[in-house]
Amino acid sequence: MTDNKPSIQPSTNGPYIVKELKDLRNSKGDTFEEKTMVALCRCGQSSNKPFCDGTHVKTGFTGEKLEGRRPDRMDDYVGKEITIHHNRGVCAHRGHCVQNLPSVFKKGQEPWIDPDAASVEDIIRVIEMCPSGSLSYTKDSVLHKQLDMDPGITVTKDGPYDVVGGIELDDPDGNTPESKEHYTLCRCGASKNKPFCDGYHRDIKFKDDKN
Repeated sequence: MTDNKPSIQPSTNGPYIVKELKDLRNSKGDTFEEKTMVALCRCGQSSNKPFCDGTHVKTGFTGEKLEGRRPDRMDDYVGKEITIHHNRGVCAHRGHCVQNLPSVFKKGQEPWIDPDAASVEDIIRVIEMCPSGSLSYTKDSVLHKQLDMDPGITVTKDGPYDVVGGIELDDPDGNTPESKEHYTLCRCGASKNKPFCDGYHRDIKFKDDKN
């Protein structure tokens, strides 16, 4: 018997084609009906969110990356016991880090990360809250990027798709997530770093009353 693993394919200037996914849920935790394949909206204009209704064709949606996007690169912040890694280009700006450990993650300052300003345990706990995979760490010469979660996609309230559990991103343009185990995908259509969320849903005040 073949073990069909879930996958996501961003179609050219169209929806995400999701296959073999058993756990698709909204922000309230309600699970959608399981289907072998679904098309999820990523232009942000569908009247049947989170599912595609073809509106991307009418609006001229493009899945290309845009000028002015944040650099897709890894910055390292070396501490005495732990090194924190951050890729600002794929950060969804959910705010878990600055809200839960402001002594380490200092919004509006540069350098904005101080790896020696809290216990290693607290730093790891907060890094593991990061939905986008933009934060990771190295401790005792071992890089930690992955978490142990079952495959699933959550349609977050007024925000991106949270993908967990190592769902393969089968992108024809060759885009790969910073963490292949957990990452966030744009669904408002405004990200400059598509297919990944870069927080621009907040700038355009994206709303999704259904979720």
